[in-house]
Amino acid sequence: MTEISPHIKAQKHGVLGLLTLNRPQALNALDHGMIRAITAQLRAWAADDGIKTVAIRGEGARAFCSGGDIRAVREAAVTGSDAGTALLRDEYRMNALIAAYPKPYVALIHGICMGGGAGVSVHGTYRLADASLSFAMPETGIGFIPDVGASFFLSRLPDALGMYLGLTGLPIGLVDALEAGLMTHAIAATDFDAVIEALAAAKDFASFARKREAGQLAPHRKRIATIFVGPSVEAILERLDRDGSQFAVTTAQTIRTRSPTSLKLVFEQLRRARKLNLQECLAMEYRLANRVLPSHDFCEGVRAALVDKDRNPNWQPASLAGVGDVDGFFAPIEDELF
Repeated sequence: MTEISPHIKAQKHGVLGLLTLNRPQALNALDHGMIRAITAQLRAWAADDGIKTVAIRGEGARAFCSGGDIRAVREAAVTGSDAGTALLRDEYRMNALIAAYPKPYVALIHGICMGGGAGVSVHGTYRLADASLSFAMPETGIGFIPDVGASFFLSRLPDALGMYLGLTGLPIGLVDALEAGLMTHAIAATDFDAVIEALAAAKDFASFARKREAGQLAPHRKRIATIFVGPSVEAILERLDRDGSQFAVTTAQTIRTRSPTSLKLVFEQLRRARKLNLQECLAMEYRLANRVLPSHDFCEGVRAALVDKDRNPNWQPASLAGVGDVDGFFAPIEDELF
């Protein structure tokens, strides 16, 4: 196994190219060096006839990948540096590379898989996850927007689940992720090494797949499908309030803690994404990121969640009514992604 960056290991094992995210102390959050290393190695293996399949996994017991290095992105925004947007630019291009990869791409996922973790897994051919999976796109809670191509896959989930996940930022477990199509196979954590050996020998891993059961969201899928197709964030909240069930009450309370600006942006982002391909969604997300990163809510949201950890962000504006029109966030920028 070769360490191709301080936090990425690469190994040729039989016909398998295996990448390991090796930053467990930071829940394998992707820094810029990791993104560059993954991209370079994927390109090299794409041209290597001895590699038939590529797989990616995360080191440590707690997380596959908790996302991008959002602390570093915030620090860049606070100091006026463009390092944060440069990281995101390279990350989004990496996501596009994974989606168009010419060989099977397999993600072995355990524990936390959020934000950038979705970007290095969901766009691949197979997503194998164990029972510890906690999947989320939690960006509305830090004043940001679902990125890494999330507008593409969230907007295509059944029963308005994408709008539910995008607005609330709440996590879901293995079975709900399987039922939504975000994961493709349930695999026991104890079988991950055996799956790697099978892939290295060009063998099928299907025999390791476990049976599905009903997910925790199953009793609420009809309710989500009815409520989260509302014509605005305000309408969705009104429907939740009118529903009155414990699920609806709790969901509405969660949404009301999120950045009002992020909520408005996510609603419009997912609405537009339904008509866009993945590259167009990534380009849209890059435009949004360029405008959101310098904003008050992003810096304040990351401060409250990850820096001071007081969980008490002071959003500005503090209400949906104060946000106004968000079309300007979606306008073309000089430094387009593609």
